[in-house]
Amino acid sequence: MSDVLTAAASRRSHSRVTDAAPSHEDLLPLVAAAGRVADHGSLQPWRIIEVRADARIRLGEAFVAAAGGDPASSAKLAAKPLRAPLLLAIVAVHRPSEKVERWEQEAMAAGVAHTLSLLLSEAGWGVMWRTGHLTRTEPVSRMHGLADTERLLGWLYVGGVPDSGRGGSRKTVDAEQFLSTLA
Repeated sequence: MSDVLTAAASRRSHSRVTDAAPSHEDLLPLVAAAGRVADHGSLQPWRIIEVRADARIRLGEAFVAAAGGDPASSAKLAAKPLRAPLLLAIVAVHRPSEKVERWEQEAMAAGVAHTLSLLLSEAGWGVMWRTGHLTRTEPVSRMHGLADTERLLGWLYVGGVPDSGRGGSRKTVDAEQFLSTLA
């Protein structure tokens, strides 16, 4: 089995990670490789924002503001970004184009996110993709400093893999259910 096939087939989400995290320098070659996804028009319609340390606290505050400051859920919302030492915000950047629609540009950004998650996992990091209804709210967008042409797709939560192993088991995909031939 090829390295890429092995990485994809063994991918696991890690909902719990340790406080270890890759450095900015560790991320650079992984982001460069992830940026090689299919890119119709060579627009590079994406960017990634590292969210570390106190920025995670500010993100939790933005979650609370976006939810209307409901006291019953404020503490839980504020704590969400603290579940990992590093969050990588995946941003779709809409580039003006007559041939590449916005949805396709967002698909490219999502492709970068998935490829990066595979590369991080292969490098030994625990990773989980998180989204949710707060992703595209004004307080969260403002906290990330997004322009009007940018949309936050979600975050990769990244940290060390706990001693308990490589994550939960996943059911094998039955490819016959998803692969068909056009007659």
